[in-house]
Amino acid sequence: MSDNASAPPASWPLVALFTAGYVASYLLPTVVGRLDAHLPLSPAQAGLVGTALLLGSATAGFTLASRIPRHGPRPLARLGLLLAALGYGTAASTTVLPLVVAGVVVGGFGSGTATAVAAAGIAGQRDPHRTSSLGLLSVSATAGALYLALPRLGGGHALPFAAIALVAALAWPATGRLGGPTRPGPSVRGTGRPPHPRAGAVLTGCLLFWSLSQEALWGVSGRIGAEQAGLPEATLGVVFAVALGAGLLGVTAASAFGARLGRAVPVGAGTAAIAGCIVLTSAADGLAGFATGEILWNAVYPVVLSYVIGLAAALDPRGRWAVLAGAASSLGTACGPVTGSLLAEAFGFPGMGLVLGALLLTVAGPLTAVALRAGARPAAAEPVLRGDTPAASPAGGPEPTGAPVRVRRTPRRILLLPPASARTRRETEDSL
Repeated sequence: MSDNASAPPASWPLVALFTAGYVASYLLPTVVGRLDAHLPLSPAQAGLVGTALLLGSATAGFTLASRIPRHGPRPLARLGLLLAALGYGTAASTTVLPLVVAGVVVGGFGSGTATAVAAAGIAGQRDPHRTSSLGLLSVSATAGALYLALPRLGGGHALPFAAIALVAALAWPATGRLGGPTRPGPSVRGTGRPPHPRAGAVLTGCLLFWSLSQEALWGVSGRIGAEQAGLPEATLGVVFAVALGAGLLGVTAASAFGARLGRAVPVGAGTAAIAGCIVLTSAADGLAGFATGEILWNAVYPVVLSYVIGLAAALDPRGRWAVLAGAASSLGTACGPVTGSLLAEAFGFPGMGLVLGALLLTVAGPLTAVALRAGARPAAAEPVLRGDTPAASPAGGPEPTGAPVRVRRTPRRILLLPPASARTRRETEDSL
């Protein structure tokens, strides 16, 4: 059976791919902190290296948004994992700054490729929210375990990069369950722009600033804990691990509630709650305040993100808005570390938190409006016919399908005969 005739992939390969793509951004505080501590880089320069990583990820998302069906998820996923393993492995194996930066950019592009393929696949699932929740559970658990383990394995900048490369390598077997390139029929054409362009554009733009605000804090969280709260690296690792554990509980609760709360309440109220957590964390001057802010923030953030991913999937089940929104999120994430560093230098950590909190409250309204609209009117399904005649499927197996072919529906025509022609036709039928 051809790849394009297979059933949609199971959720676990997408979860593995999602984890491999997202783990780099989850480990960004320790990556930036170790670059600053163990390489001849200032805090701002280390933040720029983190920005380069995330810009590579965003570039992959914008590049691949419309190309995944054509090339197929399996080859693109394997390319992304290979680039991630090679890029981060190179960054881990050398102290030469140009090679470190080049490896970071290549690895970031690989992470973004894996994330884009996972986002498109999740949008095509029957329950995108459940699959995205599983992905967030997986990446939170993986990052939490690494935050506990890395301080005990030694110093140096290499360990975080080596860990990210290892996660990419471990996700490789999952790509065997993904599909190959779609076999186009003679009448297959491009699908045009995604449905609901206005709502999708608003979601994409808001998600850029939503991610920028949170990554600006995440990128300097290590500095806040060390410089302002006076915590050692081991204690910081424990706080981050507990915070990511709280994220596991939050996503588990969101998965249990599912669509019962709709999307508007979790997205709008959750974003407002995150703004308060950012203000609390950035103003912390001790362990209690810092840990409370980080734990509450990381408990709410993945919950809201899971609903935002489901919202993007609802706007276009083919996954185009999911990939574009993910790329915009990566772009905002890429600008986050340098934005946080610049705001911290200009206004101090508490002032930075106030600016970021205000920005989040500004985008909460449009995000809620898009969620209300998506809940009131689901994305229209495109009428399709199958370009190939399906082969007989084995007993109990999935029904094979061919490549989708868009069909233009034309109005029916009713031919009215003139009276003389109608009378002649009736006489002919009577004679027969």
